[in-house]
Amino acid sequence: MARLTVEEFNKILKDRILVYDGAMGTNLIAQQLKSENYGGKDGCSEALNLFCPESVAKVHKSFLEAGCDVIETNTFGGTRITLKEYGLEDKVAEINQKAVNIAKKAIEESGQGKPRYIAGSIGPTSQLPSLGNIEFDDMVSAYSEQYEALWNAGIDILQIETCQDILQVKAALYAANKLFEKVGARCPVVVSVTLESSGNLLIGSDISSVVAAIEPFDFVDVLGFNCSFGPDEMERHVATLSKLWSKSILIMP
Repeated sequence: MARLTVEEFNKILKDRILVYDGAMGTNLIAQQLKSENYGGKDGCSEALNLFCPESVAKVHKSFLEAGCDVIETNTFGGTRITLKEYGLEDKVAEINQKAVNIAKKAIEESGQGKPRYIAGSIGPTSQLPSLGNIEFDDMVSAYSEQYEALWNAGIDILQIETCQDILQVKAALYAANKLFEKVGARCPVVVSVTLESSGNLLIGSDISSVVAAIEPFDFVDVLGFNCSFGPDEMERHVATLSKLWSKSILIMP
């Protein structure tokens, strides 16, 4: 499959709404998998890419059958920072590449004519640099390793999601810029933050601060919100964001 270009992506967004899939972790848990399915790495969804890829493919296929346009790879915790908690820090490249291959195969087997796209899911890790849990450069290095594996495997979209710390977002975007400079090309970039009930990030930053921090990274194509609330509660935050952000917006209740 040819990689989705930035120009194609933004043209699609001008014409219509792109519909994403749903929560990968939730749908994997619903399968009531056993410890051996995780290779003994219970609780690590990404381990399923290695030990039980069919469970991941099942989730992808269900959302493709439902008609979604974009499926996210099972790589939310795919940095060595998170994988180290399960003793899988030396499997970063393999886990991320296999996740993309599972998604590709699911699309190929879906048998539906319309284009489908693969977003490489990148989570916030389990560390917050603003709280001193991790050094900025160490976070950039971990993201760079994951990004390179996702890029080489052929993702269409870089999906930096569930961000709770502006410094973490900057590390993720700095790593993305490093990748694009290295390969001499780029893919669409989507960033989504997670809000607390106050309407701020976990570390206290408000929406205007998020926009101000991200605007210098002009390669970010989409900004929005995921998790935390249902659509009704998100509405007022989207209204605020739409006044501050001139590009496309993502909403994932």
